[in-house]
Amino acid sequence: MKKFIIAASITILLLFLGNMAYYRLGIYIDLHPDAPVTTFMTTDEDTIYMKQDGVWQPFEIRGVNMGVGIPGEWATDYAIDKETYLRWFAWIQEMGANTIRVYTILHDDFYNAFYEYNLGREEPLYLIHGVWVNDYIQNSHRDAYDDEFREKLLEDCRTVVDLLHGQKNLSLGYGLGSGRYRKDVSQWVIGYILGVEWEDVTVTYTNHQHPDRNHYAGTYLYTTEDASPFEAMLCEVGDKIIAYETNRYKQQRLVAFSNWPTTDPFTYPEDITRFFMKCAEVDVEHIRSTDALLSGCFASYHVYPYYPDYLSYMKDQTGFSYTDGTLNTYLTYLKRLTEHHSIPVVISEYGVSTGRGMAQRDMHTGRNQGNMSEQAQGQAIIDCYEDIMAAGCAGSCVFTWQDEWFKRTWNTMHAVDLDNTPYWSDYQTNEQYFGLLSFDPGTEKSVSYVDGDLSEWNEEDRVLSTGDMQISMKYDEKFLYFLIYKKDFDPENDTLYIPIDTTPKTGSTYCENFDVSFERSCDFLMVIHGMEDSRVLVQERYEVLRAMFFHETHDQDAYVTPVDPNTPVFKNIDLMLQTATPLLSGNWQATSEVYETGKLTYGNANPDAEEFNSLADFIFAGDYIEVKLPWQLLNFANPSEMKIHDDYYLHYGVEYITIDEMYVGIGSNENKEYRIRMNAFPLEGWGKTVTYHERLKESYYILKEYWTSLE
Repeated sequence: MKKFIIAASITILLLFLGNMAYYRLGIYIDLHPDAPVTTFMTTDEDTIYMKQDGVWQPFEIRGVNMGVGIPGEWATDYAIDKETYLRWFAWIQEMGANTIRVYTILHDDFYNAFYEYNLGREEPLYLIHGVWVNDYIQNSHRDAYDDEFREKLLEDCRTVVDLLHGQKNLSLGYGLGSGRYRKDVSQWVIGYILGVEWEDVTVTYTNHQHPDRNHYAGTYLYTTEDASPFEAMLCEVGDKIIAYETNRYKQQRLVAFSNWPTTDPFTYPEDITRFFMKCAEVDVEHIRSTDALLSGCFASYHVYPYYPDYLSYMKDQTGFSYTDGTLNTYLTYLKRLTEHHSIPVVISEYGVSTGRGMAQRDMHTGRNQGNMSEQAQGQAIIDCYEDIMAAGCAGSCVFTWQDEWFKRTWNTMHAVDLDNTPYWSDYQTNEQYFGLLSFDPGTEKSVSYVDGDLSEWNEEDRVLSTGDMQISMKYDEKFLYFLIYKKDFDPENDTLYIPIDTTPKTGSTYCENFDVSFERSCDFLMVIHGMEDSRVLVQERYEVLRAMFFHETHDQDAYVTPVDPNTPVFKNIDLMLQTATPLLSGNWQATSEVYETGKLTYGNANPDAEEFNSLADFIFAGDYIEVKLPWQLLNFANPSEMKIHDDYYLHYGVEYITIDEMYVGIGSNENKEYRIRMNAFPLEGWGKTVTYHERLKESYYILKEYWTSLE
């Protein structure tokens, strides 16, 4: 009996160690060293091919990127479940896409769902898998040859290969997805895109630190004599992921390295290089393949119509492309990419945002970074796609499938609590709204829609009644809603004033702009003045743009000349734009461009309405006006906990205070001689418990109609 127990214990231990070695450490014995290597993907100089029924057929990658965020969760929570993935896969394929691209190792639910969805399907979805490099490493003191960079990247490459073949275990704490990966999805994996949008300083620092490491010769990839040290590192990583999959699994698939205009292979005039601080180039033409590579490589780029649009600032625009008589620098740039490369080019990210806030304009074709309606988003994606194909690219992936509440944007991130972004929908932050799938507040529908239908409002929502005017309010994870009433309201001649008091620290009882007075010190004033000239203004002391960007907009220090806490001056609410104003004007002292984000857009914001406009802020309905305002427009940094901005000039920047009520009132141009009466509206945050429902945007249906018509 004793011998049996010992033998059983040894057997269990050996099984445990074997499992650990094989599924966790990737240790294996090649039992078939002479087995033939197979691939179902290959390339020539400009086309990707897929083997179908034994015949190589041209294959256009018509894809969509998929992130890992859902409301109420951080990306690194990997909270999307199998059922959700299955639903999304069906919608994506019905849209006419054939490929999904993911950026990093996901939870095993993704791969289990992908396997289940494709199994037995005559026309499956295909997958392009990324290998991520985290932001900290790229923005730290390390270069690309540091073990935390290079060795981690190589390790993650092996991990991705193993999990795609269903041969990996990953535990929580690894920093990526986790689970027991037992589904072999490799038969549907087109290839890999290695890395991320490279920080130019990381590339330059690597080249500076390792000038002699500018060559690599592997079994499958090698560098040319013109390669940089950073490119040699990429070549090694690409060669080793191919070698690992070839040796262990006897398979090969396509390999690409992530790139974007910041590190594109082109040189530009000195003034453009200076303004955009373009200091690095990554050129995969310096990485070549040997005959041992049966699959192939492609050049991957993230290219958007607006960022950074170097070509718009070129003085010599000879040979540039035009579309319907309009200069098209996006198409021009794409053509330069395909002309430069001797391998297929795939635009692995492109798209526009339906966020209310905007960060950059497309100077020629209007495909902006933000402030695009859902219909405009759909058309812009089609326009980009047609440019991509006209330039001779081998494929593309729309950015992105779903909206992501946790995201941040450079021109609003100073104004929000970055530790709690997943718990509310910030319509001012454009980066959250690139998706074709929206997450709208409410389990089945939102608490209110700006559409003129008043049935969702009741007496409990009433905040104030004064004479012939009333105001009601409610809110959810995305908006503050107002129902405003004025007897015999005339949109052509009446002007309504709605003062809003949020912070007890500052404010004014008078607005000199419109010569109106309030019974409390107010921070904002909403002015309803017809369909085209309505807006929200902010008391100058509480203007976050001045506090954070006064040097960029006025070339002055805001804190040298602070605004009086009680100033009666109310300012338009503006957002910074990333425009190279010195290049446009020739004046290197030119200040930055801003646009008025406080101006309100008239229209119907109900997705079920035929005239739906996702950017609509207000609508008239007889004697009533419905309004919705995004939280950040009123300087809420985190409405889930009702945190607003504190006084900037006491803290030299944005700090937060918590409130449990705000005050609102209503007046008109007919009674400006009286102070506007105000009442309290109670506020209570929802913490981390968010409600939402999925909704396919209008852009989804527009793109679906277009893509399916091509088949």
